Amino acid sequence: MNKVELLAPAGDLNKLKTAINYGADAVYLGGESFGLRKASKNFTMEEIAEGVKYAHDRGKKVHVTLNIIPHNKDIVGVEDYVRELYNIGVDALIVADPGMIMKVQEAEPRMNIHISTQGSVTNSSTVKFWDKMGAERVVLARELSLEEIKGIIEDTNNEVQIETFAHGAMCMSYSGRCLLSNYMTGRDANMGDCSQACRYKYHLVEEKRPGEYFPIEEHEEGTFIMNSKDLCMIQDVHKLIEAGITSLKIEGRVKSEYYLATIIRTYRMAIDSYYADPENYEFDPYLLEEVKKVSHRDFTTGFYFGQANQDSQVYETNSYIRGYDFIGLVLDYDEKTKIATVEQRNRIFKGEEIEIFGPGIRQIDQTITEMYDKNDKEIEVANRALQIFKIKVDEKIQPGYMIRRRSE
Repeated sequence: MNKVELLAPAGDLNKLKTAINYGADAVYLGGESFGLRKASKNFTMEEIAEGVKYAHDRGKKVHVTLNIIPHNKDIVGVEDYVRELYNIGVDALIVADPGMIMKVQEAEPRMNIHISTQGSVTNSSTVKFWDKMGAERVVLARELSLEEIKGIIEDTNNEVQIETFAHGAMCMSYSGRCLLSNYMTGRDANMGDCSQACRYKYHLVEEKRPGEYFPIEEHEEGTFIMNSKDLCMIQDVHKLIEAGITSLKIEGRVKSEYYLATIIRTYRMAIDSYYADPENYEFDPYLLEEVKKVSHRDFTTGFYFGQANQDSQVYETNSYIRGYDFIGLVLDYDEKTKIATVEQRNRIFKGEEIEIFGPGIRQIDQTITEMYDKNDKEIEVANRALQIFKIKVDEKIQPGYMIRRRSE
């Protein structure tokens, strides 16, 4: 049985390393051109090269996005870009537009091509078409049920790799191909500059009653009829694996390192648990609680188990649920003194209860009984952004572990 790939987003080099360290088999990222995420920092060519080396040294892969829907002016120079990515060692390019695919193949025929979800692939015939065009993998549209995905895999005889989204924010438009942002703000969603206009608060105005705003739904704060819940398939990972899917994709190139570490670690644990004993696999409810410890919206299974409807899919607010604060990143741990050196992200007080987690382990619960500044002076509170502070931790931990606490 080929093990399913866990594919993680990487918004910058630190996030790439975090994703790999916490269990990703591959990462996808955007360079400074031709990608769909202007809000993330994106990678220079030198950073891509460093990221590829870091990944390959650990037996992992790097996919780069070229998934814009380009106008003529937007495709200029792509040939040189593709050749440089291939020479660096990038494992695949994620592409949506047929013209861009042609340019990639002309520039470097040996480059692996993955068809983006922006390609809106929803049937076996289209998968077979892209196979004939030389695609190694197809990222299916999010509007497919699990039964439809199984059918596509069976119809194509597993000859094309199939990738689907397993977790993250959902777009209200068909496979992300939305014009609402363009219309309302002039920012092109299909060029990586979406303003997320679907998440604005909307009211209804009757033309003869200007200034009188009526909620479209009964809700005291307005209406959010185009807001989708976040996709979460952690409870059903085994069903995705058994369907024959090649790669499970996590959304979120603009998310934080803490978000990535939490989500990738949790899905890694679920996947590994399944493969340890497929016949007797039972989902561990602990894992669902873990994915809730990052900023998120209410969860949905999207279209996987049938047509998504308004009651199950649409969220009632555009706010996030934030139950935990990210306190800091462990830089060092002295086993003799049991003192951990921490790079701070949020304020923390002596006496507070914290959770410490790392790749592949359940969290360590700890009360802060001793806290020091970087000069070993005892302190009651660490409150300066990115301050280095120290705490006593009873159990052995490692650099790269993260510390969180329940929000007040």
